[in-house]
Amino acid sequence: WIHTCLRKADKNKDNKMSLKELKDFLKEVNIEVDDYHAKKIFQHCDKSKTEALEDDEIEEFYKILTERKEIDKIFQKYSDAEGFMSCQNLVRFLYETQQEEDAVVAAPALIQRYEPNERAKRGNAMTKDGFLMYLLSDDGNIFNSCHRKVYQDMTQPLSHYLVSSSHNTYLMEDQLTGPSSTEAYIRALTKGCRCVELDCWDGPNSEPIIYHGYTLTSKILFSDVIKAIKNYAFKTSPYPVIISLENHCSVDQQRVMARHMTTILQDMLLVAPVDGNKSQFPSPEQLKGKILVKGKKLSRQEDPTGTNGNNNLEAEDVSDEDEAAEIEDESVKTEIQQKGKSDTLKLAKELSDTVVYCKSIHFNGFEDPSHPRAFYEMSSFTESKALKLAQESGTSFIHHNIRHLSRIYPAGWRTDSSNYNPIDLWNVGCQIVALNFQTAGTEMDVYQGRFQDNGFSGYVLKPEFLRDEQTKFNPKSITEGTWGTKKKLLLKIISGQQLPKVNKSKNSIVDPKVTIEIHGVQQDNNKKQTKVIENNG
Repeated sequence: WIHTCLRKADKNKDNKMSLKELKDFLKEVNIEVDDYHAKKIFQHCDKSKTEALEDDEIEEFYKILTERKEIDKIFQKYSDAEGFMSCQNLVRFLYETQQEEDAVVAAPALIQRYEPNERAKRGNAMTKDGFLMYLLSDDGNIFNSCHRKVYQDMTQPLSHYLVSSSHNTYLMEDQLTGPSSTEAYIRALTKGCRCVELDCWDGPNSEPIIYHGYTLTSKILFSDVIKAIKNYAFKTSPYPVIISLENHCSVDQQRVMARHMTTILQDMLLVAPVDGNKSQFPSPEQLKGKILVKGKKLSRQEDPTGTNGNNNLEAEDVSDEDEAAEIEDESVKTEIQQKGKSDTLKLAKELSDTVVYCKSIHFNGFEDPSHPRAFYEMSSFTESKALKLAQESGTSFIHHNIRHLSRIYPAGWRTDSSNYNPIDLWNVGCQIVALNFQTAGTEMDVYQGRFQDNGFSGYVLKPEFLRDEQTKFNPKSITEGTWGTKKKLLLKIISGQQLPKVNKSKNSIVDPKVTIEIHGVQQDNNKKQTKVIENNG
């Protein structure tokens, strides 16, 4: 396979390789190397001093460039004298070193996927090159391969799960002048997001639009977003998607919103309770393939538990506090006040009918056990309010989140679409901790790491002590309990290669190091790093 790639890179077909041709060859086999290092090896191998390599010189160049003694040592342990790792020995490596439970099934597939040598592939074996390609692939990831599929109990109430959730999903960039796009919804959903936000306003031609109100962000049609959600909701995960409505529309355009959701989503839209227990949420398993709407609901209308009410209402005033709270930028607040915006919103019955299990209410404190609230009532909190509750009333917040859903969203001052640390809110059982998916950074790295678990399904079961109604857990002060078992994490850094440059300069060479971080409760945060290796990118 090496010679096949070399022949492709030999542009003038003279059976010799110039430095430029060799660099093209390296790209062909997915090897990045800085110019200085490549030239140094090239000059070492050019025994004939012709500024071109041929035959043995080329092979020597490749071997020096790809030599990794630490990997050779591992490969030699499981390979034969001819340099082949049999399928049986690959199974042994996967069991003993990688600790993969499905090694017997995985080994033949890995050989077919990564082995470049056709002879080895036909013999169901792996060469060192194929082995190295496997180690550098997603299949060689340290992440537990068994957790790449759904393995957790998906039959518990919806409130028992962390839910991958996006804030201002429509935005591609910042919250003041950035573009809005249906593409942002597609990206979020294909990343496993299960709760998306729609910021809805009256649009021209009686068609509701979505944008960040009172800003210069661009506008997109509500109907186009619903179509995108329909097409991509279940491409990555079969489990329910929640549409979080931030509704600023007139009654007439609310009716248009309801019509679009019912006609476009059809059977996907949940419009009636599922069978089963009417005192708690249905499970993700029961809600597979369904889209739920989170929003306001008419107070005297029939509720999700089946209690009869006045079902003949056309529209009614409901609190607009939560919608107003989400527009926290002071300049926007001033404009709203100047326009005399009321703290109530008239809600169309048709839109209210689309809300089944996620009725938005204003939070007025944790419930009195003697007067419990309906399980389907949920509140949204700005990050600062939620963090204050977590700090001052951690255990109470955990108890609240066993039965109710809580949605957390970034503070209004984050007009650059920056993110907050989701860990502190997960630690008190908050499920819908919404982040700006469009903004890369440590917070989104942690977020994506969390939801890589359980088959990238967008739902991760909370630990037992965040689901137990008798729990005394408080992340602020860790006491003895099932959560107190100490574990020691040992990581051995073997080697690395093909590291990206830290800047775009052609002459830049990385001084690599590896940093390991643990994110958890305050007492469990830790960070370690290896020594820095200079000029070794």
